[in-house]
Amino acid sequence: MTISPLAGKPAPESILANIPRLMTEYYALEPDPAIAVQRVAFGTSGHRGTSSGRSFNEEHILAITQAICLYRQRNGIDGPLFLGIDTHALSESAFASALEVLAANDVEVMIDDRDGYTPTPVVSHAILSYNLGKTQGLADGIVVTPSHNPPEDGGFKYDPPTAGPADASITGWIQDKANEFLMDGLKGIDRIPFANAKSAATTHRHNYMDAYIGDLATVIDFDAIRGANLKLGVDPLGGAGVRYWPMIAERYRIPLTIVSDVVDATFRFMTVDWDGKIRMDCSSPYAMERLIGLKDRFDVAWACDPDHDRHGIVAKSSGLLNPNHYLAVAISYLFTHRPQWPATAAVGKTVVSSSMIDRVAARLGRTLKEVPVGFKWFVDGLVNGSLGFGGEESAGASFLRRDGSVWTTDKDGIIMGLLAAEMTAVTGKDPGELYRDLTRELGDPVYERIDAPATPEQKKVLARLSARDIKESELAGEKIVSILTTAPGTTNSIGGLKVVTGNGWFAARPSGTEDIYKLYAESFLGADHLKRIQAEAQGILQRAFGRE
Repeated sequence: MTISPLAGKPAPESILANIPRLMTEYYALEPDPAIAVQRVAFGTSGHRGTSSGRSFNEEHILAITQAICLYRQRNGIDGPLFLGIDTHALSESAFASALEVLAANDVEVMIDDRDGYTPTPVVSHAILSYNLGKTQGLADGIVVTPSHNPPEDGGFKYDPPTAGPADASITGWIQDKANEFLMDGLKGIDRIPFANAKSAATTHRHNYMDAYIGDLATVIDFDAIRGANLKLGVDPLGGAGVRYWPMIAERYRIPLTIVSDVVDATFRFMTVDWDGKIRMDCSSPYAMERLIGLKDRFDVAWACDPDHDRHGIVAKSSGLLNPNHYLAVAISYLFTHRPQWPATAAVGKTVVSSSMIDRVAARLGRTLKEVPVGFKWFVDGLVNGSLGFGGEESAGASFLRRDGSVWTTDKDGIIMGLLAAEMTAVTGKDPGELYRDLTRELGDPVYERIDAPATPEQKKVLARLSARDIKESELAGEKIVSILTTAPGTTNSIGGLKVVTGNGWFAARPSGTEDIYKLYAESFLGADHLKRIQAEAQGILQRAFGRE
């Protein structure tokens, strides 16, 4: 990929979002449902788009929210709906539109009692806490966020009563019903004015902050952190957790410095990401330049993206950790420092996460559960305790409470940051040092994801490839030991292909929005071997495309 000359530098005025125009376009521009990119489209993290592109406008949110109301009615979900937003500019407007529809449909809605922002994991925690022990009158939720996407974007995702990302059967139904409303000129959508909706008898104030923060000691060992005399830092990146961190530090009396508490919808305080865009990606060294530059001030520091479901860990010893590296360290630490966890609790990872995790799980004597891309695949395991940890290569993870019961069923960047402080306090080594210890014992892999061009037809071919379509028996000088199109031990499609050898692998998945495929690869034999895997993988795929 080509790195922009702006990458890692402060965002110049010329690339900042025009917030007044963005807000005007949200209300003024009408999407054309006959144009595919202007329809409602739920991906792995809900519907996303931008008002200027007519892909995230008021009509979308009205239609999606009415569809959610109908879904609730059809499925007997009649408890409260927990509604949270992040700090993207379009989130405020979408919140208002959604509340107008929810109130008109007599849905009991729980909004933040401080009129503030609510991280994704906090909404998940609230749903699970409300539903504990109940079999009827169950709660669900909506989080208005496009995650780490640029400031111009908006996002809208639905959490069913399991409190994690909805599966495709749910999002597919909501998507189709929402598009029916768009096609029909919004007929059948109920709404009332925002002022009336906010003061409606069905709209309730909920103390999200106290409920979540007061429960954190069931997940994190704050006693250990307090007693270790550490210097800790956090950068909320102007996100939904910006008011949470001071309260966490005060409540648990930990030495935590908040690097910045600025909230600005342009995100002008960010350094620019690799492609010249402002993107609040806490796993990107370019976007994280500010905190990386402060690493020597802290024993360990971390950042979270705007909805605080992702984490980026900066260790004094090594700087910003690769997300795969921190997942391996977190798993190694947790499964040896949580004695109350079930002995049968497994390690969960996505198929495109590092095989270092496989080696860590084997060393621990724990079962490895490998799932397709998407955190929704971890939800059931976290709820019933059969998974102790679920993590994605894209810096998203959550894990059980210290007693082995469920904490959240969505990604939680807050506890992943606090875990870095705990493990540093308990072991006397920061996460970078702990990862180096793992590599000395288990090998030192090299991992990379690249994007390669693909026509729409090639993307379709990739999505339906089977092991029979791959004729090669070797990859980069090693025997191929498995070819996967479904997650191991399941019938769940991975949406592409994974080819594995003894010391390396590659996986390829078509992009849902661009004419590319994503190629993930890893080698335990060094960078040159990784390049061979990548080159041969592209050759294998091109031959497979040609045989179709």
